[in-house]
Amino acid sequence: MQTEEPALTRTRVVRWMQVLTPLMLAWFVWAAATADPGFGPTGKRLTVLLATAVFVAGVFGRNATAELPVRPAHVLAVAAMLAGSVTLVVLQPGGPGSVAVLVAVLCAATRLMPVRIAVPALIAAFVVLEMAASITGQGFGYLAVLAGFAVLFGLMYLAFRLAEAQAETKRLLTELEAGQAAVARAAGLAERQRLAREMHDVLAHSLSGLLLQLEGARMLAAAAPADPRLPVIVDRAHHLARSGLDEARRAIGLLRDDDLPGPDRLAALAEEFTRDHAVPCDFTVSGEPHPLGSQARLALYRVAQEALTNVRRHATPTRVSMRLSYEPAATRLTVEDFADHPPAAPGGTDGYGLTGMRERAELLGGTLVAGSTGRGFRVELAVPA
Repeated sequence: MQTEEPALTRTRVVRWMQVLTPLMLAWFVWAAATADPGFGPTGKRLTVLLATAVFVAGVFGRNATAELPVRPAHVLAVAAMLAGSVTLVVLQPGGPGSVAVLVAVLCAATRLMPVRIAVPALIAAFVVLEMAASITGQGFGYLAVLAGFAVLFGLMYLAFRLAEAQAETKRLLTELEAGQAAVARAAGLAERQRLAREMHDVLAHSLSGLLLQLEGARMLAAAAPADPRLPVIVDRAHHLARSGLDEARRAIGLLRDDDLPGPDRLAALAEEFTRDHAVPCDFTVSGEPHPLGSQARLALYRVAQEALTNVRRHATPTRVSMRLSYEPAATRLTVEDFADHPPAAPGGTDGYGLTGMRERAELLGGTLVAGSTGRGFRVELAVPA
């Protein structure tokens, strides 16, 4: 069975209240007029008349401000209901004042009190009125009528609270749906950024090496077409193009988490750098290897790849060192190049490459430090173990 809409439930409750209020007020005025003492121009009778009028005015004032935010006018109307009803209880022990007190307390509870105070207040008001009726010698019939009204008002209170709870639930569900939509948008953006990093790292590494080899081949072909080194350079360019295509395919496979490269391919990456650029790149591993998540493994490989790409683009080193350290709290990768002379300007300090590396580190809760060493450039990535 489906739950009614909060607004519809509340509307029905309010509609029934609008129908019952005139009938209950008519009964209330008649009961106050016929009880002892009744209405009159002087003394207690005048006070009873005024208390009845104050209560009725408070009811109309309360109903007129019930759907508005709580304001002094609403509080004043409820206070008038309480003052008039308590006065009638004191002056007319056998009159409708006890019922009026329950109504006033219920109206105060529905708008002016938190639930943890409102429910005890309703129970306390009923108990006090029952005790007062017993002390003043009211009959069992009167007590039964008072108990019936108490049950009715309690049900009305629960109906209002249910409507408010349903309204709050609907509001929270709306916020939850909005939050889920925002999470979905953020996930889509993160996925696009991840794919952009992958494609950048793959293409930057492969195409920059390919460009270098082709430029060398072009110059060599122009200067000495019969040079025996020319086929070797062309072979290297062909190898770079082929490996770049394979890497691009792996990057596309990243969307399915298929065959992600990791630390196990770092040695091959160092050998490839040495072979293609005739610069020694040594690779060492220290510490006891421990399992890493797929994204951490990928980050180690891509950062090493991007660091070597920056070396190829911006430096003229005599050697490159790549170190992978398995520490108790982290896995650390260091890529550092060494030159005979300090570089004129440290390479790779700007651009998307280092930005992408830092993004990878931050997404994993790790750190990336990159900077000049005076004789070269060092990139150090640390990811949580």
